[in-house]
Amino acid sequence: MTKKWIKEDIMKLIEQRKSIRTFEERPLTEADRKEIRDFLESSENPFHVKVEFRFLESLENTTNLGTYGVIKGASSYLGAMVKDGPLALEALGYEMERLMLFLVSKNIGTCWLGGTFKREDFKEAMVVPEGYLFPAITPVGYEKVEKSLTDRLVRFIAKGNQRKPFEELFFKDSFQNSYPKEDKNLLSDLLEMVRLGPSASNKQPWRILVEDHVVHFYEKKTPRYSDAFPYDIQRLDLGIAACHFHLGALERNLQGEFITMGDGEKDLGKETLYRFSYLFK
Repeated sequence: MTKKWIKEDIMKLIEQRKSIRTFEERPLTEADRKEIRDFLESSENPFHVKVEFRFLESLENTTNLGTYGVIKGASSYLGAMVKDGPLALEALGYEMERLMLFLVSKNIGTCWLGGTFKREDFKEAMVVPEGYLFPAITPVGYEKVEKSLTDRLVRFIAKGNQRKPFEELFFKDSFQNSYPKEDKNLLSDLLEMVRLGPSASNKQPWRILVEDHVVHFYEKKTPRYSDAFPYDIQRLDLGIAACHFHLGALERNLQGEFITMGDGEKDLGKETLYRFSYLFK
């Protein structure tokens, strides 16, 4: 997987990424549109699932495509859809986060939207086939310095800049032992990249178990959080976690592959589910 678009290190892009909800009321330049289209043409994910993106045009005060007032000023959106199947949502989460990090490098603002957009309206514009999932969109545009009141309120409620402690998320050999965070340790660095990832309502559902040369990704589901959706929306967050981990590994020339290995560790409770593993070569 190529990383030729990266001009800064992955950690720097992860740290710079933030949710933009108030945009300048001007369209993307043609040059930026072309760069985005070129990037999407070569978009890929390590789960080998095809994800499709669409440019969507909308002005909330002139059309019925809306985001319940959460997004202000944006006229362009990117929607993502994927055929339902194993690791479909994880693949979409991976590719969409990879796209967002690319846009950070271009000073173009984005914001993950999973539950705060009028799905049926955007679904019609996306032309979603039967059997496909359409779980997320992002506005794309240029950040406005002066924030809207809604933006400030959502940012305060979400507390998106706060993350769980390292020792609550990452474990070694069993879920009874926290993974030791060490300076200048490659795996610690990759796990920190995961810790800093965005997630729906900042729930941070990823849990990672490290065993020898294998890193297991688990989802700690938030009870009833996905009840409003026909799918587990927190699986997108596992895709984001995989994206940060994988891009960091590639940057450090660490080779490996994502695989599935049975059902994972037992007796973790019904809300903690094994999803996939990364096997270092």
